[in-house]
Amino acid sequence: MRVLCFATNNSNKLSEIEAILEGEFQIRSLTDIGCKEELPETQNTLEGNSKQKSRFVFENYKQECFADDTGLEVEALGGEPGVFSARFAGEHRNNEDNIDLLLKKLEKKKNRKAQFRTVITLTTNNADYQFEGTVAGQIIFERKGKKGFGYDSVFMPDGYRTTFAEMTEQEKNSISHRGRAIKKLVDFLLTNNIN
Repeated sequence: MRVLCFATNNSNKLSEIEAILEGEFQIRSLTDIGCKEELPETQNTLEGNSKQKSRFVFENYKQECFADDTGLEVEALGGEPGVFSARFAGEHRNNEDNIDLLLKKLEKKKNRKAQFRTVITLTTNNADYQFEGTVAGQIIFERKGKKGFGYDSVFMPDGYRTTFAEMTEQEKNSISHRGRAIKKLVDFLLTNNIN
């Protein structure tokens, strides 16, 4: 079975990815490969950050790797928080503070349109391949649901009456931005003889 490092130690992301991959590949975390340092994320785009992280692991640990960067892009806020989604309310990276700030900024806004966007970079054999997944929806007025992570409790995807935080993992993965990007990655790996 092919072994890939997913450049994260986020247990929520790992379980989400493993559920999507359904045994096609063996996934190793940063801890599994002995990477204990903070990965660099100094780029100002999702594309740049995901590539920077994936390249760092490949070059320093000689491990075929993929990395993601995800942002919530809110139309009325000019695409914010975007690449700064994880640290929207400050460098301490607190999900609840991030949601509080988002809801405060949207208090007087009628337009609640938003999208989650994930960019995944696969680095293998010294080449980089990128895959994008998006899901459109609305930011609701108060938190609903206890599942998921990040902004899931205030994001309701178009065509649904539940937030990501109210969905089962399987339901969310079937329509999520990360799920869509990962499916593109898996299709690519299964249909291209990349070594």
